[in-house]
Formats: sequence, structure tokens, C-alpha cells
Amino acid sequence: MIGRRRSRGVDIWPGFVDALSGLVMVMVFMLLVFVLAQYFLGTALSGSEAARDRLSKEMAALVEQLSIEKKASEGLRADLARLNGQLAENSAERDKLSHDIAALEALKTELEAKLAEMGDALEGEKSTSMAARAEVALLNQQLETIRKEMARLAAALDASEKLAADQKVQIVDLGKRLNVALAGKVEELQRYRSEFFGKLREVLGNRPGIRVEGDRFVFQSEVLFDSGSAEMGIDGIEQIRALAKTLNDIAKQVPKDVPWVLRVDGHTDKRPIASGRFPSNWELSTARAITVIKTLIANGVPADRLAAAGFGEYQPLEKGDSDEALARNRRIEIRFDAR
Repeated sequence: MIGRRRSRGVDIWPGFVDALSGLVMVMVFMLLVFVLAQYFLGTALSGSEAARDRLSKEMAALVEQLSIEKKASEGLRADLARLNGQLAENSAERDKLSHDIAALEALKTELEAKLAEMGDALEGEKSTSMAARAEVALLNQQLETIRKEMARLAAALDASEKLAADQKVQIVDLGKRLNVALAGKVEELQRYRSEFFGKLREVLGNRPGIRVEGDRFVFQSEVLFDSGSAEMGIDGIEQIRALAKTLNDIAKQVPKDVPWVLRVDGHTDKRPIASGRFPSNWELSTARAITVIKTLIANGVPADRLAAAGFGEYQPLEKGDSDEALARNRRIEIRFDAR
């Protein structure tokens, strides 16, 4: 009987060794998978950095082009104002000369009539007739000079009007180009928003309780906070730190004149809460949003680029009373938006 018991004790040990060897092989396999995952993730992040640098250079070139075109537009407007002033002065001078010509024409007609009368009455007085003819010749010479000056002014007016029309066309074309450039700037901001959410997905991964819905990145409250609390746990702080790092990377690419803001909205379910610190769900949802804001500021996000809001239970995603519906309504929403 004693021999049998000793035999059974010896038979258990090889099985234990085999199980331990299998466990070691599994751990080695998991370590290999982790190393490969780190390598591919590093490769993807380096490609993203290169794309971000390219976008930064393109944005700088666009801003410089906008500045040059703005200066050109201001110069064209100044030239147009100066030409309009000259055009008004030339028009006034032309009107004055036209009046003078009309007066001279009337005087010429009057003199010719007098000469005709004098020719009938004083045929023999050649000296008087010659003087009158000389006066008429002088008047004709003056009229010819005035006509030439009128022709010169008319040509100058035509040239000024043509130049003004050309510059108006240039200003209209410049306005169209500026509108296209501004539209491109808005499109760039949309790309930054898409890049922000894309990088956030890469950093946070497909974790339970974190999802993207439209233009919002949604954290279930349980991922960041304990029930009925606005104090963030260690895991929640790490995830908000990852969010802050991604936001700071994207913010470096966005021009300073683009009025973007990251909005944090707190939501609860419809179950009432009553405590000394949180008399209602309004206070709880607002306190949680402010906690996220403070964590982002502590990790380098500028305070003037952040906004917090609490909605309590009044913006539910689902109307039901099931545990799943209530859990879905308890959430923190992150929006990358214009101010």
C-alpha cells in the first residue's frame, strides 16, 4: 500500500512541469506580440508626424500668400481712389472748357454778324475791316487751341476710365481669390478636427466605454468617475492626459487667428441625486465637466481654449429606463469646435 502511494506522488510532478513550461511559452508569445505591436505603432506615428509637418508648411505658405494678396488689394484700392479723384478733376475742367467754348462760339457769331453789318456800311474803311478780320482770326486760333485741349482731356478721361475699369476687375478677382483662400482655411480646420479624432482613436484605442458619435468624442462616466462622484480616478486621469497630449500636438498646427475651442459637456442619467455636495444632477454634471477641464489645463492645454457645461439629465441619448439606457446617458462629451 505504501509503495502505491509513493508511485502516485511521483506521477504528478511531470504534469506540473509540463503546465509550467506551457505557461512560459504563452508568456514569451505574448511578449513577442507586444514588441511587434509597439514597432508597428511607432512606424504609424512617425508617418503621422511627417504628414503634420507637411500640413504646417502648407498652412504657413497659405498665410503668407494671404498677406501678400491683402497688401496688393490695399494698393489697388488706393490707386483706384486716386484715379477717381483725377477723373473728377478732369471732368470738372472739361465742363469748364465746354462752357468757355460755347461762350466763344457765341462771341464769334456776334462778331461775324457785326462784321457783316460793318461790311455793308463801311465798305471803304479797309483798315477797320482788316482789324475786325484780325480779331476774328485770333478768335479762331483760340478756338482751335481750346478744341485741341478738349481732345487731350477727352483722351485722358478715356484712359482713366479704362484704367479704373481694369482695376475694378482686378479687385473683384482678388476678392474671389481671398474667398477661396478663406474657404480653404475653413477646410483646413475641418481636417484638423478629423486628425484630432483620428489620433485620439489611435491613442485610446477601442476601449469599452469610449466611442465617437458624429463630431463628439464620448467617455462613459464610469470610465472617469465613480458613481455619484466628481473625483477622477487614476485610469481616468491617464486617459485625459492622453487627450491633452493629442490636443496640444494638433493645436501647434492650427493658426493663432483661428478661434477654436474644446468644449467639455457633462451629462447624467435621470435618477435623482441628493447629497450635501451635489443637490441635483445639474451640479454633478457641471462638476465633472470642470474636473476634466482642470485636468486638461494641468497637462498644458491653454485655459482660453476650453469651455465646460453641465446638462444634468436633460439631454439623454436614450429615453428608456433600462440599465443599458441609463448607463449610455451618463457620459462626458468632448467637442473640437469654433468659438
